[in-house]
Amino acid sequence: MSNKIVRGTMLLTGATFLSKFLGMIYVIPFNSLVGNEGGVLYNFAYIPYNILISISTVGVPLAVSKFVSKYNSLGDYRTGMRMFKAGTMLMAITGFIAFLLLFFAAGPIAGMIGLEDSGEVTLHDATVVIRMISFALLIIPAMSIVRGFFQGYQSMGPTAVSQVVEQIIRIVFLLVAAFLVLHVFHGSIVTAVGFATFAAFVGAIGSCIVLWWYWRKRKPYIEKNIQRQKVKNDIPLRSLFNELLRYAGPFVLVGLATSLYQLVDEFTFTRAMIAAGLKDEWVVSLAAINMYGHKIILIPVSLATGLSLAILPALTETFTKKNKPLLFQQINQALQVIAVLVIPAVFGLIILSHETYGALFGGMKVLDLTGTLLAWYAPVALLFALFTVSASLLQGINEQRFAVISLTAGLLVKVLFNIELIHLFGAKGAIFGTALAAGIATILNLWRMQRAIQFSFKQTVKRTLLVFIFSIIMFMVIWVLKWLIGIFLPFETSRTAAVVMLGIGVAAGGAVYLWLAYASTLLERVLGSRVRILDRFFRRH
Repeated sequence: MSNKIVRGTMLLTGATFLSKFLGMIYVIPFNSLVGNEGGVLYNFAYIPYNILISISTVGVPLAVSKFVSKYNSLGDYRTGMRMFKAGTMLMAITGFIAFLLLFFAAGPIAGMIGLEDSGEVTLHDATVVIRMISFALLIIPAMSIVRGFFQGYQSMGPTAVSQVVEQIIRIVFLLVAAFLVLHVFHGSIVTAVGFATFAAFVGAIGSCIVLWWYWRKRKPYIEKNIQRQKVKNDIPLRSLFNELLRYAGPFVLVGLATSLYQLVDEFTFTRAMIAAGLKDEWVVSLAAINMYGHKIILIPVSLATGLSLAILPALTETFTKKNKPLLFQQINQALQVIAVLVIPAVFGLIILSHETYGALFGGMKVLDLTGTLLAWYAPVALLFALFTVSASLLQGINEQRFAVISLTAGLLVKVLFNIELIHLFGAKGAIFGTALAAGIATILNLWRMQRAIQFSFKQTVKRTLLVFIFSIIMFMVIWVLKWLIGIFLPFETSRTAAVVMLGIGVAAGGAVYLWLAYASTLLERVLGSRVRILDRFFRRH
C-alpha cells in the first residue's frame, strides 16, 4: 500500500506541475494573437473568477479526501459515500450561486475597474469577458469533489489525468478559438478573449468526461465495499460539514493571496495611472505585470514551493511526535529549498529581464517599459514563495489560523498604499505595493513560527547568504556575457537575438551557479543527499 501511495503522490505531483507549466507557456502564443489589450481583458475576467472558484469550493475537496480516507480505514465506506453525495450537492449549489453572482455582477465589477476614461479597453469589453468565464463555475466546484473522493481511496490517477486533460482541452480551445475569431472570421479582440475565457467551461466538460469514465470503472468496487461493511456510524451531516469547514476554512484565504493582490490592482491601477498622467501606458504596464510577467515569475515559485511542500506531511507527523530537533531540520530544509532555487532565478530574471520578455512576448518597441517592470517584479517571486511555504509550515505546527491574520495585514497594506505608490512611482508602484504586502505577511508568518516553537533561523540565514554570494557571481558572469555578445547581436531590438541571448545567459548563468552550489556542498546539505545527476558534469575533490 505504501508503494501505491508513493506512486500516486508522484503521479499527482507530476500532473499538477505539468498542468501549471502548460498554464504558463500558453500565454506566449496567446500574446501573439491578442497582444497587451487582450491580455489585460483576459486578466480582468480571470482574477474574480479565481477568487470565486476558491470561495465556492472552500477547500472542501481536500477535506473530503481526508475524511473518505479516514472512514475507509475504519471500514466505514457508507459514511464516505454520504460525504461524497452531500459534498457534491453542496458544491453544485455554491457553484451555481457563484455563477449567478459573477454573471450578473459583471457590469458592476467592470465599473469598479475604472475604464470610463481609459481609451483602449471599454466597460462593455470587460463585462463581456467576465460573463463568458462565469459559466465554468457551474461545473468546476462539483467536479472537484469527485477528485477528492477518488483521492480518499488512494486513487490519484483520476485527479491527475482529469487535470491534464482539462488544461490541454482548455488551452487548445482557447488558442484555436482566438485564432479563428481574429484571422478567419476577422472578429474583434473582445470576442476572441471572450471565447478564450469560455475555454475554462469547455476544459471542465472534458475533465468531467474523464472522471465519469473512471467512476463507471470503479463504481462496482466501491459498491461492493459498502455492501460488505459491518461498521455503522450515524454521524449527522451537520457535524461532518462543521468539521470539514473548520479544517479547510483558514487556508482558503491563503490560497487566494496572489489573486487578492491582483484584484486590488484591477480596481485601482487604471484610475491611478490615468490620474498620474500615464494614460498611454496603463494597458501595456498592467499586461506586463499582472498577466505576462506574473506567469514568468511563477515558474521558479511553482517548482520551489512544490519541492518544499513535499516535506509538509512528514513535518506534521514530526510535530505531533514532539521531535523538535527533527522538526527544526525539516523547517530549515523547506526554507532553504526556496532560497537555493528562487534567489538565483530572481537574479537571473533581473539581469535578463529585457531578453526574457522580448524573447517570449516580443514588443521590442516598448521593451524599455515591459522589461524594466519584469526586473522590478522578479524579487516578488521570492516573497510569494516564502509566504506560501511559511503559511504551510504554520499549518504543520497547528498555527494555520495565524496565516489568515498575516494575509489580512498584508492585504490591508496593499489596499491602503497601492494608489499612492502608483501616483509616486507609476506602474512600478503596484509592484512595490504587492512586495510590501507579501513581505509583511511573510515576516509575520516567520515571526509566529519562531514564537510558537522557538525556532532559530541561524542556519537558514547562513546558507541564504551563501546563495546570495553565488547568485551575485552568476549575475556578474551574465552581465559580462551580455556586454560581449551585445557587440555582435542587437538583442535589444531583435526578438531572434533576444532568444539567442536568453538561451546563452540562462545556460551560462545556470552552469556557474550550479557548479558553485555543487562544489561547496550547498546542494547536498540543503537537499539531504548528493545530486547524482550533477556528478556526471562536475567532479568535486
